[in-house]
Amino acid sequence: MSPLIETRTPTPGSPFPLGANIVDSGTQFAVHAPAASSVQICLIDQDGNEDRVELRQHTYGIWHGIIAGIGAGQRYGIRASGPWNPRAGLRLNPHKLLIDPWACRIEGELGDHRALLSYADDPFGDPSTLDSLGHVPLSVVTPGLVPAGARLETPWEESVIYELHVGAYTASHPGVPAAHRGTYLGLTAPAVIDHLVSLGVTAVELLPVQAFLTEHSVRERGMRNHWGYSTASYFAPHPGYAATPGGEVTEFRIMVDALHAAGIEVILDVVYNHTCEQSVDGISVSWRGLDGPGYYLLDGDGRDIDLTGCGNTVDACSPIAVRMITDSLRYWATEMGVDGFRFDLASALGRPRGGGFDQRASILSAISSDPVLTRCKLIAEPWDATADGYQVGNFGLQWSEWNDKYRSTIRQFWNGGSSVRKVASRLAGSEDIFAGSGRRPWASINFVTAHDGFTAADLVAYNHKHNEANGEDNRDGADHNDSFNHGIEGPSTDPEIQDARARHVRALLATLVLSTGTPMLTAGDEFGHSLGGNNNAYCVPTLASPADSWALDWTAADQSLVQFVSRAFGLRRAAPALRQPEFFEGRRRLEHPDLVWFDAAGVEFDDTAWYDESHRTLQAWIDGADVRSHTRTGRPLGDDSWLLILHSGGPVQVTVGTPEWFDGTLTASFDSASPTGEPASTAEVPVGTEISLTGPTVLALRSVTRPPVTAAVMESGSTLISN
Repeated sequence: MSPLIETRTPTPGSPFPLGANIVDSGTQFAVHAPAASSVQICLIDQDGNEDRVELRQHTYGIWHGIIAGIGAGQRYGIRASGPWNPRAGLRLNPHKLLIDPWACRIEGELGDHRALLSYADDPFGDPSTLDSLGHVPLSVVTPGLVPAGARLETPWEESVIYELHVGAYTASHPGVPAAHRGTYLGLTAPAVIDHLVSLGVTAVELLPVQAFLTEHSVRERGMRNHWGYSTASYFAPHPGYAATPGGEVTEFRIMVDALHAAGIEVILDVVYNHTCEQSVDGISVSWRGLDGPGYYLLDGDGRDIDLTGCGNTVDACSPIAVRMITDSLRYWATEMGVDGFRFDLASALGRPRGGGFDQRASILSAISSDPVLTRCKLIAEPWDATADGYQVGNFGLQWSEWNDKYRSTIRQFWNGGSSVRKVASRLAGSEDIFAGSGRRPWASINFVTAHDGFTAADLVAYNHKHNEANGEDNRDGADHNDSFNHGIEGPSTDPEIQDARARHVRALLATLVLSTGTPMLTAGDEFGHSLGGNNNAYCVPTLASPADSWALDWTAADQSLVQFVSRAFGLRRAAPALRQPEFFEGRRRLEHPDLVWFDAAGVEFDDTAWYDESHRTLQAWIDGADVRSHTRTGRPLGDDSWLLILHSGGPVQVTVGTPEWFDGTLTASFDSASPTGEPASTAEVPVGTEISLTGPTVLALRSVTRPPVTAAVMESGSTLISN
């Protein structure tokens, strides 16, 4: 380490923008640390030597200055001196080198845990005198980027979301160059993009790609964080997904451009509710050492208010936290080119001072009123780690939400439970949850699986979680999964069990695709990916290669299931009636209701039947005369009428349910009993026909006679209603 003698004198510069920004004469640094008595920018050379430069200007609680001769690639950290008053949340300790909260690149890993603690022995005792240089990642000065091109802005009613992990998705993909497997560039491989396009995916939702670090408790077990819900920088792409060290910013942009060229949007899973620093007895690598009371929710004793189950909660009503989050979102949207965001534990962001949820809370209002962010897709995970945080249906007008009520109801139905009245609500877009706030059906992000929980293949093969690989004695992960193993726990060679499981998966996925709302498919579910019953695969051994880090096994993919899912999404894409942008509210065209429900006998449900828990068959007649969908140029789309039949029991005879005004015939377009979804017969089915179902089935039948409208072929492949 070089002598700690200042060798440079910065010029004043400006307090904004925050972070390190290259200017004509060097680099301007601006650091928010309102309680600090001094702030130093510590320039680190390739040998680890340190040159400390004190920022002399202090404006709005921000220390700032321009350091001449500093440009792109310079590694640095921040040291802040000031009061040590843990009970007030003030933990300024110049022995700790800190990551710039606005750094657009970081490099390096965590070292000795003791060196990362701001305190000596007791979190509320004396400060540590161990220097953390060499044990904490460094910030890197990064040049500004040319703003990305226009976003795709795919209409919500056309959207199909595909949740994937950047590393695991291509780590074992034979069609991806070896050097690009498990990286941002891996997602640009033609084989990968062709697969996404052929499925009908319109948006990939990436598990966290903002730079993250591994929690101490996980490191102690010889493991590392795999999912990434432990953010170390809200502006820097995760360096571990770069094919070339240091190339993560450029490679991320290349990935976005390649996906956009294929018509696929990029949505980021963002974790603004907590950070990698964990609770007050955790590490001090950035925010805590600069302004603990500004960045975190703290109680009157200086302890973290933990709404997240991760040790700390970002105070999303604090001005500096609001600025950091909105600056970060705009950076990813404008300079990095992403199209939307899924907010992890979003309820925690809407609870001022940790109290009750308020959809008008500071950060939620800031996001929904921002001229850039309002053009992005905004998705809330509408809960946190507390009971008060469960807020499904309570976010504002511009928000869509993960709908776990959909997940639970659909799982339970195909397990032989769940009433048909609940299933009907979920199939029709969950109007009971979202319509009251003035939102559309696509506000419901429908899913049957996600990264957190069983895969679809495991959902039908395990009754219990099997998380031993995580090193927590199987204590982690959810204990209740609405799963059904069909008689044997885990893999089975019994052909009857194999067939039953495959049919069960197809029913789940077909329901997802054909439900009104926005479908979200978990990567790998389309070809039978299994995690061996692990429902919380968030960590892997520290030295595990990407291929050994829960990688998807493409060589074992069930190609029939891939065809099945592709066929289902193709049907949805071609049939506007099956992806309607407005709720079924009894709207009428030609005096016909838009939605009618029938039982297995073809009899319309009445109030008594809806509460009969013995019903295992539900038929939905969707009238195609007034679907309220439009082309991209605004012209209205028409469609045939459809009959969807869902049956979750054993063999049964079902009388097709059609309304009394329908005098045409039907023909099968999709059958989940078939391994590829292709019906065994497309012969016309007259009104009143009794059909045989051999077991759990989703059947989609199209009306052969069209409503009395003029047809014209449009670019979407659907039918135009002439004006």
